[in-house]
Amino acid sequence: MPITITVASGKGGTGKTLVATSLALSLPEEVQFLDCDVEAPNSHIFLNPQWEEEFPTGLVVPRVNESVCTACGECNRVCEFKAIVVIVDKVLVFDELCHGCGACSYICPVDAISEIEKPIGIIRRGTGVNGIIFLQGLLNIGEPMATPIIRRLKREAIKDAMVTLRDAPPGTSCPVIESVEGSDFTILVTEPTPFGLNDLKLSVGVCRELNVPMGVIINRADAGDDRVQAYCKEENIPILMEIPLLREVAEGYAKGVPLVDILPEYRDKFQELFENIQREVRHGRG
Repeated sequence: MPITITVASGKGGTGKTLVATSLALSLPEEVQFLDCDVEAPNSHIFLNPQWEEEFPTGLVVPRVNESVCTACGECNRVCEFKAIVVIVDKVLVFDELCHGCGACSYICPVDAISEIEKPIGIIRRGTGVNGIIFLQGLLNIGEPMATPIIRRLKREAIKDAMVTLRDAPPGTSCPVIESVEGSDFTILVTEPTPFGLNDLKLSVGVCRELNVPMGVIINRADAGDDRVQAYCKEENIPILMEIPLLREVAEGYAKGVPLVDILPEYRDKFQELFENIQREVRHGRG
């Protein structure tokens, strides 16, 4: 049964990539790994892909033919993000605000608006350790919107891969929503701190809004208090695993060594975690 699992976290630095790469390295099944943290991808450090393909990706933005345009203002009216503005008889386009929805060109009554693709980043494809199929998005420096690259990354993924893992960016904004959308299950990685709990609550809200089943992994579990456990119990959210704060893990991770190579016993734990998620997804589908 093909399954897509996203690893997310509200707060940055909780160990999301630690969990995602450890899970990928622990599975005997063929794994497809998508690094959706396109502003600062780093999963490749741990999965060591050999790059086989790289191609640009972009965002479709409008261009106005002033000789045809009547400055009627319909494009301005329909744009939710005010990326196209009519001032007297001039139409101004702000590429940085455009989300590439195409509404302006669709609604223009005189067909004065065409579209071009503006390059905003690249997609890389390769093969990592254990034969992991690896896809990475990388946003160009200075570009404000990561979501179009994540959307393209998902489109480039193999549709019938048995296991697809997505390493989401931190936070709960549009790039995270795009990463989680369409998943069968989301692992939320948190830490037992006030900041960790606050951002976990935001992430839980995202998963519930998208109707995606979820569970929590608590990293550095012995370094804080028990409020995360209490919250999960109160909200009926399963705690899938607790990872203690260990110096050898931190030192190894800083050198690009995966958790399951530092502590090999965790391979079995992540395999068991995956099997539990599979059963939960099967039960939900049934």
